[in-house]
Amino acid sequence: MERLFTDYQPLIERKIMTNETAQEFAQKWIDSWNNHDLDVIMEHYSEGVEFYSPFIPQLKFNDTGVITNKEELRKYFKIGLDAYPDLHFVLHNYYTGINTVVLHYNSVKGRVAAEVFELDESGKAVKVYCNYSG
Repeated sequence: MERLFTDYQPLIERKIMTNETAQEFAQKWIDSWNNHDLDVIMEHYSEGVEFYSPFIPQLKFNDTGVITNKEELRKYFKIGLDAYPDLHFVLHNYYTGINTVVLHYNSVKGRVAAEVFELDESGKAVKVYCNYSG
């Protein structure tokens, strides 16, 4: 049976991210990482977050590159903070979309990164896609 577009019910209300909201999210996210404050870092993520990163297998957290809940994400971030005690991110830019913000920044070891965050109605990340330069 063909599903009609009018039958589609989004899980969250779709709205264009404002520049102010994106800028605030970006700065708070960068600051929390640069302060190595795991509790504040975790405030950016929803309980049922889906997090995709090529660093997940590199840090030997799992082989899939995917984490599907906040508790596991916290454990993974702790491993990352421990592995990179001098971690310092430099924000280059942020980009807005429909319920999304993309952060373009320098990551660990000077690697350029772009992360796509899909946010829920409360501004918490529900899906995150991490991308890094070679």
